[in-house]
Amino acid sequence: MRLGQGHPAQLITGLALWFVWLCLVYGGSAVACAVAPPPAQTGPWNWVNGALLALSLVFSVGFLIAAWRSARAAAGLAGAEQGMVRQRFFASAAAVLHGAAAASTVVVALPLLVLAPCV
Repeated sequence: MRLGQGHPAQLITGLALWFVWLCLVYGGSAVACAVAPPPAQTGPWNWVNGALLALSLVFSVGFLIAAWRSARAAAGLAGAEQGMVRQRFFASAAAVLHGAAAASTVVVALPLLVLAPCV
């Protein structure tokens, strides 16, 4: 079976990639603040938060696309024979998990809009 939307690996890829994003955001913020901190008077509108917001946007869109593709795959397997029930479950569960990863990314990234990174 190829690694499609109905594959069991889809159940862990969304949250595993979310963990990679989380490490990049927190690690990148720490490194950027140690190497080249932006001036405190710029507040949240500086290059560090801009880069982290851009990264968050890319990951969020990727998670939403994966959720949409998984939901579409599950809907396509709705009338399938008995042997495809497991693949439909995996696709449906992956859609929910990818959606949760997208929502979590947005929620965790929201403070970047109002908080200065290195203060």
